[in-house]
Amino acid sequence: MSQKKAQPTSLSILDKEYVVSCSEEEAPGLRAAARYLDTKMREIRDTGRVVGLDRIAVMAALNISHDLTQSSGESESLSDELSTRLEAMQKKISLVLESNE
Repeated sequence: MSQKKAQPTSLSILDKEYVVSCSEEEAPGLRAAARYLDTKMREIRDTGRVVGLDRIAVMAALNISHDLTQSSGESESLSDELSTRLEAMQKKISLVLESNE
């Protein structure tokens, strides 16, 4: 198994530079995540209701976590519904096949 060489990747979040070590393959995703976080933090900062970088970061993390758990719950619900429909279809197919035998 080959190990992927880590390389320093520069990220800008709320006008601060951060250097993070990651593989070349992970870098584009990491940069996209940093851009998303930067956007969320700027939105929170621009409301003027939250002051301080640490508080802005925590609020952004809470908002992103909330969005993630909401979408995860929706995915589970859709998955459950799909499973139920597939089971119903399988039963119908089985009945048709049995009646044709």
